[in-house]
Amino acid sequence: MKKFYISTAIDYVNSFPHAGHALEKIQADVVARYHRFLGEKVFFLTGTDENSLKNVQSAEREGIPVKKMVDQNAKKFYQLKNTLNLSFDDFIRTTEGRHIKGAQKLWKMCKKDIYKKNYKGLYCVGCEEFYKENELKNGLCPEHKKKLEIVEEENYFFKLSQYQNQLKEIIEKDKVKIIPESRKNEILNFIEQGLEDICISRSIQRAKGWGIPVLEDPSQIQWCWFDALSNYITALNYDKDGKKFQEFWQENKNKLHIVGKGINRFHSLYWSAMLLSAKLSLPNTIFVHGYLTSNGQKMSKSLGNVIDPFKLVEKYGTDAVRYFLLREIPPTEDGDFTYEKFEQRYNSDLASGIGNFVARVNTMANKLKIKKLKIDLKFKIKNLKLKNKIRETKNSYRKNLENFKFNEALKVIWELVGFCDKYIEQEKPWEGKENSEKVLSDLSFAIDNIADLLEPFLPQTSKNIKKRKVPLFPRLR
Repeated sequence: MKKFYISTAIDYVNSFPHAGHALEKIQADVVARYHRFLGEKVFFLTGTDENSLKNVQSAEREGIPVKKMVDQNAKKFYQLKNTLNLSFDDFIRTTEGRHIKGAQKLWKMCKKDIYKKNYKGLYCVGCEEFYKENELKNGLCPEHKKKLEIVEEENYFFKLSQYQNQLKEIIEKDKVKIIPESRKNEILNFIEQGLEDICISRSIQRAKGWGIPVLEDPSQIQWCWFDALSNYITALNYDKDGKKFQEFWQENKNKLHIVGKGINRFHSLYWSAMLLSAKLSLPNTIFVHGYLTSNGQKMSKSLGNVIDPFKLVEKYGTDAVRYFLLREIPPTEDGDFTYEKFEQRYNSDLASGIGNFVARVNTMANKLKIKKLKIDLKFKIKNLKLKNKIRETKNSYRKNLENFKFNEALKVIWELVGFCDKYIEQEKPWEGKENSEKVLSDLSFAIDNIADLLEPFLPQTSKNIKKRKVPLFPRLR
């Protein structure tokens, strides 16, 4: 059986999740469900990044122990599984024993490329990264729009510079394929400027005793990105060189990371170099999505412009939230969230679109006393144009999904719904003509096909359509 491994980035737990986190998890869920539908053995991973200094600072502000804060916030991130109907197979927390042991093992495997030196630089706690002066925007962190602090101490460094030529070749030749092309070019341009070695530890004093210790040096804590990136293999029992690790990582040619544009460099360069150093298999694809914005600004806890996904689902329903984020937000670009846009999409596409179409066919079948339009495997659709439209839709849908064009895949499904609406108007089955049952059988066949196509995107709606449960989406007032 073909294997498929997919992961999201793991999230900081200095606060509760927002709709930007939901976007990435839903995108990954669609891909995972699609590959299961293809009959592949899928391992879908997500989780939380709990060893960051920003988590320590948040706990201090709240006046509670760090462990208590990360536990309560990690629980909230896990609850997205039910709220968003996510199908992940594992949820890794970087405070778990399996992760700590795996991260320390990876450090040991990279030991030949690790050395210690004194260093002074500009550090962003939000990014957990050192920046050079020319990388700042107006003297501020390009991600968090805040001043950086000057940090000077003795730390361990990883010889990233040693892998410059190898990384360039790997990315140029798509051995690690970065999607979209613009993000690939961004990484290649960064390599062209010359890679410098990266700091991969911090003093236990600056880390305030929180994080994964460097085994041979109790004065140092692993840089949270070094330990965080290793989650993709620690969740597969890398610490024990387990069967899952061999099956889904080492021997698997279908490994996908889905990450936001702000952490492309960490995955495309740092993570790839760490794997090269440890002589481990590389990921095959890194899909880089844009940000969910609010009034044109990145949705961020630090900026205070977040949308609560739990409240959003409570008000509109899980599949309505999934639909908006997948249809309205361009997969590789930033997309703005407003309640006005949300409700407009809901009423036009869900209530008046798919909801109205399924209810309409169901009502006509009931009126004409066609108790159940059951489609079996031997059924041949009568209308050739409708048959061709369904085939074209499936082909376009598959191409779009394989290129992570979630919005375009949904668009072609809704074009099929529109085609069916026109077919109803042309044939007028409500008049009870001789061919009415045939027309409604054709439409029922189309509805079942639409339900199959919707399953990765709107899993509960797909089930409801197959059971002809209406209304699917009551219109918002």
